[in-house]
Amino acid sequence: MNKYKKEILEHQLNFIKFAESLYSLSENQWRTQIEEGKWTIAEIMGHFKPWDEFVIKKRLPFLFSDVELPKGPDAEKVNSESSSISRKESKKETLTNFISIRKELYDHILQIPDELWQKQFHIGKSQLSLYEYFNGLAKHDRHHYKQIKNIIHA
Repeated sequence: MNKYKKEILEHQLNFIKFAESLYSLSENQWRTQIEEGKWTIAEIMGHFKPWDEFVIKKRLPFLFSDVELPKGPDAEKVNSESSSISRKESKKETLTNFISIRKELYDHILQIPDELWQKQFHIGKSQLSLYEYFNGLAKHDRHHYKQIKNIIHA
């Protein structure tokens, strides 16, 4: 297996395991803001689902085709809607939904042929490889992972 693909798949599995560990949080911890005026752990975990769906439906099918990539959604709107939903959902619902869609993303990544991982493609004016694209998403995951870990262990 391509080393870049393997790294991204390992990240996905580790992040799923991390999400599974959050089932043990108390309701109070789950609803705790990471900082004053910032999202709660619930809102952070809830915002991943629509973005994973976007990658699955609006990025992966188009990355190496001749068809222009669909325009990305309004990030503020997506994040606002997802945080609102996760404020109403139970912890179990939010985590189960996240884990389900992330496993689906994992399965899609697993199907990507090794030879495509270093092939370049364009998103707007940016040119990048599949690894660079997924590594950027993984950095975003790690940013939120650190925020959550810091508040849990505070």
